Amino acid sequence: MPMLKRADAEIHYEVHGNGFPLLLYAPGGLRSNIEFWGPGPDGVPRSWMDPRTALADRFTVISMDQRNAGKSVADVKPDHGWHTFAADHLALMDHLGFGKFHVMGGCIGGSYCFEAIEQAPDRVAAAVLQNPIGLHENRDTWDAAVKGYGETVRARDPGVPQSAIDSFGRNMFGGDFVFSVSRDFVKACRTPLFLQPGNDKPHPGPTSDEIAALAPDIVIQKDWRGPEFLAQSIRQVGAFLEKHTPT
Repeated sequence: MPMLKRADAEIHYEVHGNGFPLLLYAPGGLRSNIEFWGPGPDGVPRSWMDPRTALADRFTVISMDQRNAGKSVADVKPDHGWHTFAADHLALMDHLGFGKFHVMGGCIGGSYCFEAIEQAPDRVAAAVLQNPIGLHENRDTWDAAVKGYGETVRARDPGVPQSAIDSFGRNMFGGDFVFSVSRDFVKACRTPLFLQPGNDKPHPGPTSDEIAALAPDIVIQKDWRGPEFLAQSIRQVGAFLEKHTPT
């Protein structure tokens, strides 16, 4: 089982396919892990593509369990936040020997995409934002996410103080918009973006609308969710990423 060993974490990852690298950030909120790309526990396919298979004919697709999700384990410190996850992501790409790469994120993964662009703008060639999260009449959603994360971490390591979990939660979800970056950042973002908008409580339509209005270089696929749009979604995302793959 491939694991990236860091000073404070062990990060589980998988690599599929060949070609220019595409780093995936799975859906699932703070439980974001590889399994959320595949079928649900009942075996029914999700309403989104599985890029590990759908795009592996054109790209080297790297999927991962985020820290303290799936098979990944890590410390939690009071100063941890979006930058901590981004450090994992960049360390993984360094470990695999990739300089530039694309990113694609579902749910919380959209905010990881923005953080990667902020931390390493010269390395991220293009980003696909699928069902991005945001703050819009849903503060309770993120309070519950942090509570669940804390329960998972403290069940494994009771020595992690609740105060560290609380501080981590504020660093992650104490802001607004997409949490990881500001509206001004998105307005100034020169990285090409592809947006598959959200339309429910954790993935508010108004947040996707704001991203679409602010970003200077963005393609929007309004209808993407469900089996009837699967082939079109794979085709459009693949074409977008190919267009922005460095030669």
